[in-house]
Amino acid sequence: MTFSLLGHCPRTGQFGAACTTSSIGIGARVPFLAAGIGGVLTQHRTDPRLGPRGLDLLRSGCTAQEAMAALVASTPDHGWRQMAAIDSAGRTAHFHGARMKPAHAEAHGAGCVAIGNIMANADVPRAMVEAFLAEPEAPLASRLLAALQAGEDAGGEGRPLVSAALLVVEKESFPFVDLRVDRDATPIATLAGMWRDYAPLAEEYVLRAVAPDSAVGG
Repeated sequence: MTFSLLGHCPRTGQFGAACTTSSIGIGARVPFLAAGIGGVLTQHRTDPRLGPRGLDLLRSGCTAQEAMAALVASTPDHGWRQMAAIDSAGRTAHFHGARMKPAHAEAHGAGCVAIGNIMANADVPRAMVEAFLAEPEAPLASRLLAALQAGEDAGGEGRPLVSAALLVVEKESFPFVDLRVDRDATPIATLAGMWRDYAPLAEEYVLRAVAPDSAVGG
């Protein structure tokens, strides 16, 4: 009952994730990213412990595939898990546990991977990847949101969504973008609206943290 995508922008060095589901609080449980390192998605009877563990593996020098293999080996409950990873070179990996409920699927593209479970159909991740790759010069956050909408347009869960999240990291230890929507009738559209409001301020918020003398706002 979740579909999501990890993506990398070689132009900016950003890593990002976008995800949505029919349950509450997806932004706190599914996407995990680290600047310059990569990211992990953990979903389907979600174990949020696997996100930081996966980032530590990537940080240690593991490729996405090596990190995924180690994550699977580290948990006896892997049959219930669905995961994806992207490493610093943009390589991707995924895992589907044997006890996952259908429809579940994955799709990989250049610098991105999409996964989903308990979806209306198995075409959703491929639609997400195609949308993400369609405008490579657009801001990473915009491409992630386009992928999320494409997944919903392709069938999504086949039931009403209530939460969505957008997470992007760039250079700092804190996120460049971290926007979440919960208990909303149209979470993807609401999230896209939040990004439109946030986009002109994103660089300023970073400046306020790292070079406050140069910042413009209060």
